[in-house]
Amino acid sequence: MTLRLRVGRKGYIILPKALREAVGIDEGDEVIVEVRDGILIRPAKKSIDVDKVRRLLRDHAVRLRSLQGRREPGEAAASSLEEEFEQ
Repeated sequence: MTLRLRVGRKGYIILPKALREAVGIDEGDEVIVEVRDGILIRPAKKSIDVDKVRRLLRDHAVRLRSLQGRREPGEAAASSLEEEFEQ
């Protein structure tokens, strides 16, 4: 499974909610970062059910495709995530 994420100006990478939920990463949890032939990020405390992750990400992708072209007004529309982390 491969997931493409964008790195922000300050080097932040935001893990999508569906991915965090699938692998059991909650706010404040520690992750382990290993440098190999790339970068591996995994939860420090929990085992991962890879089939569950695949199912949740597939379902999430289906929901996102159904929303393409729609834009809901809201708090997030007014600011970027990078601005939130600059404070």
